[in-house]
Amino acid sequence: MKQNIYKRYTYLFGNEEVHMTIADTIRSRRSIRSFNTQPVSTDLIVELLNDAVWAPNHGMREPWRFILAERAEAKEHVASLMLESVQNMKLMKLMPGKLQQALKNKFSRMPAHLIVVMKNEKDHHKQEEDYAAVSCVIQNFQLLAWEQGLGMIWSTMEYIHSPIFCEGLSVKSDERIVGVLHMGYFDKTPKPKSRTSAEQKLTLL
Repeated sequence: MKQNIYKRYTYLFGNEEVHMTIADTIRSRRSIRSFNTQPVSTDLIVELLNDAVWAPNHGMREPWRFILAERAEAKEHVASLMLESVQNMKLMKLMPGKLQQALKNKFSRMPAHLIVVMKNEKDHHKQEEDYAAVSCVIQNFQLLAWEQGLGMIWSTMEYIHSPIFCEGLSVKSDERIVGVLHMGYFDKTPKPKSRTSAEQKLTLL
């Protein structure tokens, strides 16, 4: 029998108390694309971020910052920028106007969007270190949110590189967007997809 070496914690997942180890949280987390109408508390997001930023980062540069859209007009603004930013993509050109509007409405109705921004470094090595650090913050945030029954999808679609999208959110010329976290509460948890075992990816020297 495999020994459980992880301490078990009690979390409020949705409206139920569940007992999970860190390993349980990592294995149970799913990317969520469909949300219900329950609003997401700004205070909760800030609380989770204050824990998430305890991620490793070289030189304590803390290269991240966050833009939150959870009010109706802010979400409408983000959705409009997203749609405008991808208008020249081949897929969008083939998409009927009604379908484009439906897509915009879908993003406008999502409970919250968190845009994660990092400062660009001229030094390539520092840039890679900082990107890794910001990715750690995002994963910390996803896991912390999952413990609270809050799901999300980390989007890195092409629009995050668009000048239209970046300028519309006041992202500076020396910054870049690492991803947009579309988030909310959900009614159905997707089934897990299998992972390749670590042994198959492990080289012993």
